[in-house]
Parts: sequence; C-alpha cells; structure tokens
Amino acid sequence: MNVLVLFVTLWIVQGALALAMCMCVYRMVLGPRAQDRILALDALYVSAMLQLLAFGVRTGSTVYFETALIIGMLGFVATVALAKFLMRGEVIE
Repeated sequence: MNVLVLFVTLWIVQGALALAMCMCVYRMVLGPRAQDRILALDALYVSAMLQLLAFGVRTGSTVYFETALIIGMLGFVATVALAKFLMRGEVIE
C-alpha cells in the first residue's frame, strides 16, 4: 500500500512540476520586462531540478540527483550573471 501511495504521489508531483515549467516558459516568452524573464528562468531551473529529483526518487537511480546538483549550481551562476548584467550592463568588469 505504501509503495502505491508513493508512486501516485510522485506522478502528481511530476505533473504539477511540468505545469509549473510550462507557466515559467510562458512568462519567459511574454514577460513585459527583463526582470520578469530572469525570475521565470530562475523558477524554471528550480522546477527542472525538482523534476529530476522526483524522477530520481521514482527510479531509485543516483544519477538524477547528481544532475540536479549540477543544474542547481549552473542555474545559480546564470541568475547572478544576468542580475549583474541588468544592474551594470556588463558581466565581467
């Protein structure tokens, strides 16, 4: 019974995360300002990272956890670089 509950819950979580990713892509495409697009990109990489974690729990493989860690690090660096670009107009001084 517990395995069935976990299985169903993971499918619901992955569906909700897929919906969140679709909404983030929508905001990235139609965002009125650059700040909205950066925030949508930030939410998109977090949703993608959580999607991989849920898939890793479902399959029991550790490869997805390592991939989620890499996505988290690269997403953070990208967000900081884009924020710095918006603030100063250049990334590398």
